[in-house]
Amino acid sequence: MEQVTDDTLAAARKVIAVHINYPSRAAQRGRTPAQPSYFLKPSSSLSLTGSAVERPSGCELLGFEGEVALIIGKPARRVGIDDAWSHVEWVTASNDLGVYDLRHADKGSNLRSKGGDGFTPVGPGLIPADAVDPAGLRIRTWHNGDLVQDDTTEDLLFPFARLVADLSQLLTLEEGDIILTGTPAGASVAKPGDVVEVEVATTAAGNTGPGLTSGRLITRVEEGSTPFADFGAQPKTDDLQREEAYGSREAAGLPAENAAPVSALSPELKAKLESVCTATLSSQLRKRGLNNVSIDGLTATRPDRRVVGLARTLRYVPNREDLFKTHGGGFNAQKRAIDSVNEGEILVMEARGEKGTGTIGDILALRAQVRGAAAIITDGGVRDFSAVAAMDMPTYYSNPHPAVLGRRHIPWDTDITIACGGTTVQPGDIIVADSDGILVIPPALAEEVANESIIQEREESFIAEMVERGHSVDGLYPLGAAWRAKYEEWEAGKAND
Repeated sequence: MEQVTDDTLAAARKVIAVHINYPSRAAQRGRTPAQPSYFLKPSSSLSLTGSAVERPSGCELLGFEGEVALIIGKPARRVGIDDAWSHVEWVTASNDLGVYDLRHADKGSNLRSKGGDGFTPVGPGLIPADAVDPAGLRIRTWHNGDLVQDDTTEDLLFPFARLVADLSQLLTLEEGDIILTGTPAGASVAKPGDVVEVEVATTAAGNTGPGLTSGRLITRVEEGSTPFADFGAQPKTDDLQREEAYGSREAAGLPAENAAPVSALSPELKAKLESVCTATLSSQLRKRGLNNVSIDGLTATRPDRRVVGLARTLRYVPNREDLFKTHGGGFNAQKRAIDSVNEGEILVMEARGEKGTGTIGDILALRAQVRGAAAIITDGGVRDFSAVAAMDMPTYYSNPHPAVLGRRHIPWDTDITIACGGTTVQPGDIIVADSDGILVIPPALAEEVANESIIQEREESFIAEMVERGHSVDGLYPLGAAWRAKYEEWEAGKAND
């Protein structure tokens, strides 16, 4: 296998790095980009395996990030996604090093924080790009012998071919240029005396022959001894930078933050809403001028269930083949929504009432159930219907349909205001569903509506009891003055039981 040499490094006129590309890293950062974004590292930051890198004097947080590096083999200018991978000649390991102490000075460019000499080691071996499946690579990083990063390229937010094609739209990728393709979760901080190793290898299905590997890229960390000059920005850090450098407050040795704000759906409010039916809630919402708050026309896989939860939203747009290429594959908006739904939340999908495609199938529905979702609601179709219907988690749907997304839909965006079943749903709205239907309740009204619904159902229990005894509904339903006095006596007697 060919090796990365000084000539390899000299041939790189540009080193381009992607900010966030692995779902695990996006989850750790708490943000998932809709499009890739990039920064440049100087070619003088490149180094070979076995090299030492300085943690600059006065700095605390030298971060390491194991990454897959792509080396361009032939110029790429305005290439398409289908052709982009043919412009990559080699794949190898890289370590995107940087000092968080200088992030404040860069205004987003990362030049000083990530551009230091030796801050981009690559190698040691070169894997031929035409011998691998770009979605079949494994990236691993060891810190002082401990495996701290281990992920694959199967579900990247932005597949490698898309990165190459995207970059080529505005600039020419030249032979020898290097693209760093993002790091998974597990990146952390190295201190003087530490050793960081990174390896890229093919997975079982990721190559056309025997398993291929870059070998381990080894970098040793040393303490810098030359202080920064006083005419430039000085290192400084805070707990936010420590948290981001180490990956979490716990890993950084920081105390836990204050408890998160109380959810709009407290356990007490949830219990109240679960105790009343949607028919009652609907009448209370109508009294407050809200008539268009029902998601209509759907069927439930578990009509016996009453479900209450906070809305998470997902929007599909009509399929357009060129846009499906950029938004339909990989870790798209549909998969991001499923993979980020939390315990007790309800994923609501806008599919425009289009019944000619499944918007959820058994695997993704199972993933939502495993994550604790209370339900899935879609005004489109459901694939693998028998399996979805057999799940404990309810799904509300228009109809079964065997077709996949690409027939009619593109998964476009998450956690935005959507339309579903004829009404508007916003992230954080409270959803209540039972055998009568599905309601969307504005959080600001939920407590009041729940309390009044409980009172209304107590009154209706009294009315039903009186009707069973043979009384006319005249003056009873709704309660007139005389019957209300009798109701209050009935209620007082119940309280004393």
